[in-house]
Amino acid sequence: MATLTARVLPVPIRRPGNGRQIVERNLLVYRRTWIVFVSGFFEPVFYLLSIGIGVAKLVGDFTLADGTVIGYAAFVAPAMLASSAMNGAVFDSTYNIFFRMKYARLYDSMLATPLRPWDVATGEVTWALLRGACYSAMFLLVMLAMGLIHSWWALLALPASVLIGFAFAGAGMALTTFMRSWQDFEFVQLTTMPMFLFSATFYPVETYPGGIRWLVEITPLYQGVALERAFATGTVSWSLFANALYLIAMGTLGMYVASRRLGKLLLK
Repeated sequence: MATLTARVLPVPIRRPGNGRQIVERNLLVYRRTWIVFVSGFFEPVFYLLSIGIGVAKLVGDFTLADGTVIGYAAFVAPAMLASSAMNGAVFDSTYNIFFRMKYARLYDSMLATPLRPWDVATGEVTWALLRGACYSAMFLLVMLAMGLIHSWWALLALPASVLIGFAFAGAGMALTTFMRSWQDFEFVQLTTMPMFLFSATFYPVETYPGGIRWLVEITPLYQGVALERAFATGTVSWSLFANALYLIAMGTLGMYVASRRLGKLLLK
């Protein structure tokens, strides 16, 4: 009788949460392609070395808002850290997600299990954060070796980079659910490249005229640059809470939209 009952009635399955299985899946995949994983660390380091060794010799010291004087490389390095967190999160949450969703049909099979759209969104964003945290930790070690860290507040630079990754990973995944073909990714570059160039990355935001400065200060990457630069140089203020809340809201909203869109697209 027990055997017959087990055949007729479905076995209760505990619903997993937080997308842990997706993180484990991605980890197993990248164990075979570890070179691809490691290569993402070198781009911001090359930028930093070219600036710290070359351009910094042509540019004088910078005086921050509180009067702190730092070298040009120390001014740019935190912005490179923020940009690295942005680029890594955007790549993982756009190109990779689009391929898995449209071509590999990975999420169709995942949603045939007890996993739900929110679990998929959580798992993919968590993986993007773990990958970005590895890059950021190694980048901070390079900054430390080059003498570009001037405060113990820099210990918070790693959590700040994870927060930047969370914001861009959530937003990137949400936007990817609206993309129809690879050509749509031109808009990703059209968005991230201007932010990289103009979010007070290479020069202070005070150099902009009033209206343009206001436009720069409301961009997502500027929030990250402000956090990282404040922690690396020790110029910490209460205004950093506003920068952090901006990034938290951006990431949370992105994950919510992504989970809703995945459900609408795949659970038909």
